[in-house]
Amino acid sequence: MSSIPLAEYRKMIKAKPKAKSRRPVRRGAKVESEGEATLAQHLKAHGIAFDQEFKFCETRKWRADFHIVGHKLLVEVEGGIWSGGRHTRGKGYQADIEKYNAATILGYTVLRFSTADVKSGGAIKGILELVEK
Repeated sequence: MSSIPLAEYRKMIKAKPKAKSRRPVRRGAKVESEGEATLAQHLKAHGIAFDQEFKFCETRKWRADFHIVGHKLLVEVEGGIWSGGRHTRGKGYQADIEKYNAATILGYTVLRFSTADVKSGGAIKGILELVEK
């Protein structure tokens, strides 16, 4: 039996690449959720101008999922509410309280929706009620 160097053996068998994870490994990298993508489509369909990942505070790195342009309106699509995600655990929930209170103090109205709210059309209905006033 001949001896093949390990590096050559690996080239010969070309092991399958690892499956990509659903979320990036880098901390802080944000992937647009299904709810965010759907809400962006709804806003475009209704001709509502918006910014995504809007930094609303100069002294913190806080960002809102959506800022409705021309209104002091921030919209958050809360993910992981049924799966024990960040927004439902103590530390994440407390951080969200601080962020949303700061936005309110800065004069923003904050609307929060679940992915189910977005998919059912409830989110766009609520946004339209405020924007069309």
